[in-house]
Amino acid sequence: MNSDRPGRNQSHREMKSVFLVYRRAFVIAAHLAMWTASLYSAFLLRFEFAIPGLYLHNIPRWLIPLLVVRSAVHAAFGLFHGLWRYSSSRDLIGLVKAALVSTALFALVVTLLGPTGLPRSVYVMDLLGSIVIVGGVRFSIRAIRELAVQAAGATSGGRKKLIVVGAGDAGEMLMREITRTHSAKYEPVGFVDDSRMKLGERIHGVPVLGEISSIGRLVESLGVEEVILAIPSLSGKDMRRIVDMCATTKARVRTLPGVDRLIDGRVMVSQLQSVKIEDLLGRAAVQLDAESVSNFLRSRVVMVTGAGGSIGSELCRQIARFGPRKILLVEQAENNLFHVHRLLVREFPDVPVVPCVADVCDTQRMAAIFQSEAPQVVFHAAAHKHVPMMEENSGEAIKNNVFGSKKVADLASEHGVEKFVMVSTDKAVNPTSIMGVSKRAAEIYVQALSQRSRTQYVTVRFGNVLGSAGSVIPLFQEQIVAGGPVTVTHPEMKRYFMTIPEACQLIMQAGAMGEGGEIFVLDMGDPVKIVDLARDLITLSGLTPGADIEIKFTGMRAGEKLFEELATDDEHADKTRHPKIFVGRFRPYDWERVQNSLSELLSVSDGGDREAVKRAFARLVPEYASPARAKSDDTERKTPAPPSSRTSKFVN
Repeated sequence: MNSDRPGRNQSHREMKSVFLVYRRAFVIAAHLAMWTASLYSAFLLRFEFAIPGLYLHNIPRWLIPLLVVRSAVHAAFGLFHGLWRYSSSRDLIGLVKAALVSTALFALVVTLLGPTGLPRSVYVMDLLGSIVIVGGVRFSIRAIRELAVQAAGATSGGRKKLIVVGAGDAGEMLMREITRTHSAKYEPVGFVDDSRMKLGERIHGVPVLGEISSIGRLVESLGVEEVILAIPSLSGKDMRRIVDMCATTKARVRTLPGVDRLIDGRVMVSQLQSVKIEDLLGRAAVQLDAESVSNFLRSRVVMVTGAGGSIGSELCRQIARFGPRKILLVEQAENNLFHVHRLLVREFPDVPVVPCVADVCDTQRMAAIFQSEAPQVVFHAAAHKHVPMMEENSGEAIKNNVFGSKKVADLASEHGVEKFVMVSTDKAVNPTSIMGVSKRAAEIYVQALSQRSRTQYVTVRFGNVLGSAGSVIPLFQEQIVAGGPVTVTHPEMKRYFMTIPEACQLIMQAGAMGEGGEIFVLDMGDPVKIVDLARDLITLSGLTPGADIEIKFTGMRAGEKLFEELATDDEHADKTRHPKIFVGRFRPYDWERVQNSLSELLSVSDGGDREAVKRAFARLVPEYASPARAKSDDTERKTPAPPSSRTSKFVN
């Protein structure tokens, strides 16, 4: 059976080749016939359907060079290759250009042939006739096909009624593709747009029915099943408003990606995607100083610890864009390392990638990597990050978050690393949790070490990232799939959020800007209520909060705060040259005191006495507050104070 397959494949290819030859011959013959008709029509119109004998006798003599010239020019323009049922404005432009060039060449040939020339009006009418006849036939075939597709869709039923939000360029391009190639699947009933000048107009035969505010009523009355947001620049606030208006209608809401992600500015049905929670938050795209980041990373050996995590893996992808000499992936979870390594090799085949299964707490293994690979830039993203988990395993927080960071930072200094960038968290500010205070202890050590080393140590601090492994959004999504309830700890709990790519780009930017000892604070925008996040996710899943999915408040867990901060009042974060990055005022630390505090932490890291751990942390981090006191302080504050309102130095 298998031995016959090559023969069948060859036979199939031969049949396909023969078909293409016959098809091309038919296309050329059809054009020859249309050009012949065009020339005769030009003479008939010029002489009012009574062609003089002299001209009538010479038409065949002129026709042959005309057909040769037009055929050669149209072949050169590639106009014999297109499928007529997909004719477009680009094809029409090609036809016009080819007609103009071939007519000019034909006029030159007739002049050379002499002595009897053609009336000038014949050239003009033949030019116009060739465009009208050839273009008309092509577009007629396209129109017939589209009508057949629409008729087939109408008779087969099952088409989804849809409304397009936005009657601008993106909406027009989207509607054009829907009516041309997706009529069997979709039945467009109209546009909505806030431009009053467009109300009542039609785009590709589809009416503009009203303003965006009327979408809920229109969806309900017309039985619309799908709403498409065709405004790539739509803000998160406006997108949330539209989603809310459609929430009670059960219509599916989909959107185009942002302008920066559209392929060559074109809009296609295949680009449509479900509205995501990131869209509703509406964070603007980060504008990188690409030159400074490139100078920082290009042609350097870059190490990323925690490379298999949510932040670490995306950080590797972003770094690879800037052409490093090599990327070292340090990760203790073998499976995560396998996936990020495979991704980088596939997407960036020209960038050498070295996967290193290693634990940052393993001094010998890490020293061997530094010795053999000689990294010049280190991004330290490895950490235990779950607040409740670290409350129950405080010793591991000390070992990994504090001493793991210390070991990597010390090795960076010993091996002459140019720059060390530590990824930190807003939970390190006035910490109330073991996780937060362990990250603050690491910050303190890195700042203290920066005063004694030629390596430039930089810390970057930010809040929650959307969709990171184990974070609130994947948890809510699991609970929604399971039918609920969605569990929220407190109705007033708020957090700062940004997307993973945004966080990673700002980490690189801060790393490029840092000169040593700084704690950079990323502008996280406005804090978001966790309960609002839960409601949005339920709505985006096509369900109704409280009716289809219950939201249950479970009470705050150990170490949690109602509101997070990004900088302490003592740090007084100042503006930098990047509008989304602020820098905290440097706070010097006594080296001997830091060393003594770390020795005390190490002594309690293997024991089970959590209170001893907390006392040891409090001696190194005086602002470390007990959970009880933190809860009281948070309750007194009605709203959090984001950086932009806490001090005038944060104003962009």
